[in-house]
Amino acid sequence: MTEFNEMTLAQQLAEINQAIHSVLVGGQSYSIGSRSLTRADLGMLKQMREELEAEITSGNSSNLLDNTFVAFFDRR
Repeated sequence: MTEFNEMTLAQQLAEINQAIHSVLVGGQSYSIGSRSLTRADLGMLKQMREELEAEITSGNSSNLLDNTFVAFFDRR
């Protein structure tokens, strides 16, 4: 299997969307007998998705100024 960091941004986004789908459909965690499985945190997955979507939209791979806003206050 390809390492997550070696995937393209679109492939990473698809994997994250699949993980979110798995959590939403199958639940955050479950157990069968003495064995249990806990999936990735839904909040963390959504944050990763937002960051990847912003990176894809911006067209570059730099995270330096992602999610940054500029405000100009005109002194009157």
